[in-house]
Amino acid sequence: MSAPHRELPPIVDYALLPLVNVTVAFLVSGLVVLAIGENPIEAVRIMIAGALGYSEGIGFTLYYATDFVFTGLAVAIAFHAGLFNIGAEGQATIGGLGVALVCLTFDGAPWWLVAPFAIAASALFGAAWAYLPAWAQARRGSHIVITTIMFNYLAATLMVYLLVEVMGKPGAMSPETRMFAEATRLPFLRDFLTPFGIDLGQSPLNPTVFVAMLAAWGVWLLIWRTKFGYELRTVGQNPSAAVYAGIDPGGIVIVVMLISGALSGLLAVNEVMGTQHRLLLEFTAGAGFVGIAVALMGRNHPVGVVLAALLFGMLYQGGAELAFEKPKISRDMIVVIQALVILFAGALEHMFRPTLARIFASAPRDDR
Repeated sequence: MSAPHRELPPIVDYALLPLVNVTVAFLVSGLVVLAIGENPIEAVRIMIAGALGYSEGIGFTLYYATDFVFTGLAVAIAFHAGLFNIGAEGQATIGGLGVALVCLTFDGAPWWLVAPFAIAASALFGAAWAYLPAWAQARRGSHIVITTIMFNYLAATLMVYLLVEVMGKPGAMSPETRMFAEATRLPFLRDFLTPFGIDLGQSPLNPTVFVAMLAAWGVWLLIWRTKFGYELRTVGQNPSAAVYAGIDPGGIVIVVMLISGALSGLLAVNEVMGTQHRLLLEFTAGAGFVGIAVALMGRNHPVGVVLAALLFGMLYQGGAELAFEKPKISRDMIVVIQALVILFAGALEHMFRPTLARIFASAPRDDR
């Protein structure tokens, strides 16, 4: 007879279990690397050194992590309300439209003047794209997973139309807008840090990283320090009890999805205004879907989301370095490693929970 189920201590649930999942994912990845004739220990060394071993690598790691913080927070706050938002990719795409419209309208104005409007537009457009799936879930019973997936494809199709027929640069070979004026682009942090002896090389890290940190802090305050946060957690855990307490679950669903869409949209500030300096197709590069794994690995807590985002930033940057140093480990192999991390952090997230529960259930306790 198995040991009775017992809730895991917070430190185990939020730290040890994710660490075990990631460790197993890397062990399995090591077997894959070993199977193609490479040394897995050397591969890990190259990945870590490429991501954290020099200033430029750290800059790229933080740049990638910025995107994942936004999408991870978007998925996490929806989870707390019992929702599974798979539409972060589409919401970020439409957020990019908002950023581009602001930057093209105020083209040539200084970035510090344009940035607040671009941030507001990205959040507003992302929230607007999340509204209809939220309304359909709250008022018509449509499943949020289905509608948000559908809206990802709708966003991609809409962007193709706009960039080809409406906003595209005349004579361009690919669907994209014209470049923003240099003064309107977000500056790279390397320009500010070089005088202090910190060389970020060609890293596209820009001030959006600070917006991501503020967003994480704001989500923490909202969920655990406000009346609305209590209501959304109540709806997520027990909608019937929420109704009994006088809370409108449908209204909570709509507001939470608007916030989730706004967080997704903020990714576009980093990419469109901060890095690409124009609107182009597929600038999100799958970050909306990575946000799901980031939220799961981070246990839907803003601190965990930030740490998980850093891990995936390391995987992206370190993986690029590994593919360069070890040609036998192709970019596709790096994707396999990332997929294994997502697999163990997501689909197999509870694989080791029963074992840990039995270990801590049998641990001696002081019942006084």
